[in-house]
Amino acid sequence: MIVKLTQVCSMFLSKYVSEGDTVIDATMGNGMDTLFLAKLVGNNGKVFSFDIQQEALIRTKRLLEKEMIDTKNIHLIHDSHINIKNYVNDAVSAVVFNLGYLPEGDHGITTISESTINALRISLELLKKDGLVSVMIYPGHEEGIIEKDNVLNYARQLDAKRYHILYLDMVNQSNLPPSLLLITKKQE
Repeated sequence: MIVKLTQVCSMFLSKYVSEGDTVIDATMGNGMDTLFLAKLVGNNGKVFSFDIQQEALIRTKRLLEKEMIDTKNIHLIHDSHINIKNYVNDAVSAVVFNLGYLPEGDHGITTISESTINALRISLELLKKDGLVSVMIYPGHEEGIIEKDNVLNYARQLDAKRYHILYLDMVNQSNLPPSLLLITKKQE
């Protein structure tokens, strides 16, 4: 069955992440991915979530409290995903990116190609063998179109011996729908 790409992403993540793993939500937003990842890793895992907007941290904290999630191993970090290595040294099972802007937030504050690609590079360094990086790409705004092209060009250049890459696009949808890029690490 063909479903929303966010559901496809969740399906893949649930196959790559186990209880006790360390994972990263590189673009926290409203906290939905942080919540999903926290449920996958359980109380013995670690979730590192990043966002440059304080509002994202507030929304995510509220969501986790509402869902009664134990937050002792969930780190909500008010910083750019470009600085992941300042906080995470462990090998990670998964890294999740949702590009674009904070829903119901300031649409003038968006992810941008340069920092996203640098954060992807860092994420792939931290990713353990058989880990997954997912990138939900939202090209429905000016920077989003540029970012989509640049991120896909970056992914095309990754070594095929080290990475499997899958790209999913809803080709018959209107208004520049999101697309999903999945990268798995085959070898160190």
